Amino acid sequence: MSRFCLPRDIYHGKGCLEELKNLKGSRAMLVVGGGSMKRQGFLDKAVDYLKEGGMEVQVFEGVEPDPSVETVMKGAEAMKAFQPDWIVAMGGGSPIDAAKAMWAFYEYPDVTFEALCTPFNFPELRQKAKFAAIPSTSGTATEVTAFSVITDYQTGVKYPLADFNITPDVAIVDPDLVAGLPVKQVAYTGMDALTHAIEAYVSTLHGPFTDPLALQAIEMVLDYLPASYNMNMDAREQMHYAQCLAGMAFSNALLGIVHSMAHKTGAAFSTGHIPHGCANAIYLPYVIQYNAKNKEAAERYAEIARRMGLDGNSQQALINSLRKKIQKFNKLMNIPLTLKDFGIQEEEFKEKLPKIAELAVGDACTGSNPREITPAQMEKLLTCTYYGTEVDF
Repeated sequence: MSRFCLPRDIYHGKGCLEELKNLKGSRAMLVVGGGSMKRQGFLDKAVDYLKEGGMEVQVFEGVEPDPSVETVMKGAEAMKAFQPDWIVAMGGGSPIDAAKAMWAFYEYPDVTFEALCTPFNFPELRQKAKFAAIPSTSGTATEVTAFSVITDYQTGVKYPLADFNITPDVAIVDPDLVAGLPVKQVAYTGMDALTHAIEAYVSTLHGPFTDPLALQAIEMVLDYLPASYNMNMDAREQMHYAQCLAGMAFSNALLGIVHSMAHKTGAAFSTGHIPHGCANAIYLPYVIQYNAKNKEAAERYAEIARRMGLDGNSQQALINSLRKKIQKFNKLMNIPLTLKDFGIQEEEFKEKLPKIAELAVGDACTGSNPREITPAQMEKLLTCTYYGTEVDF
């Protein structure tokens, strides 16, 4: 048996932030990040709409990128004191992810991160509050997913939380919130969305409910991402919807080793953080080449290319067209094609490679990848992404 889970309500369209005034409740805790929502006036708008709906509002500000255990516990304490019946999270993936975890500790103060880390093992939420999510980037789609990632900086451990309980009740996908996104963020989050959709389509857990969402998301990203990057606001609106569709697909079909590799290399090198969407964009063409040795994956990559109208008279030609299309997008948006181009130092890469490969194979996303991979194969694959060489194993 499989399960397909989405928010009960997804509001979309310019100005749909106003739907906050129709939430039924008495107290709302509004969780936000580093200040962009405040600077652009959306925080005040959200507070005003909630108050217009008759709610008392408290704001929890300052959720950092890659939110910490400390921030989650501080937010949960604020919620215990305030007793909201709605938790509203607005911003990029970080404040929404953090608020999902705060929600669990608010309702179950004695639960531990270790207990929550067992996939799909959450206690039953909605005993005290419901959850609304409002994304301000077009990539993570955490507003419609069953996932959250929290970091313990004391131990260096990332806690991946996965449970349909933390799928929001309401998603408000308002393109006004992404009109001011910097172009670099448009590029990285757009390629993250494309990776979500492609990995969901070839995942071992794909199915008849996720496939149409994944294909529609891929088509929309290919149609609209370059124009969105070039500041076309109509295209930006469509990209905001495309990433949400991709999120619906991967929340239910899961992902693959592009994400495993991105998770384990993001903070691994002294030369600086590799933004998640950038890492996905670099790895995706190489992973397609690796996975295409699997018969079903090859068929599905070719089907993506065929549906998107890419060139190719054979399965292999179609797969090559898909890889070339992704690399063309990377070049167009100034995304490096290899880890070497990104600036990772060769000696450090070689030194850390075995451990990174081992960790990537153990990542939660590896299990649903269409082709199995060993640590030795992962080392080879990462080496290809460093030098830009063909994946021939």
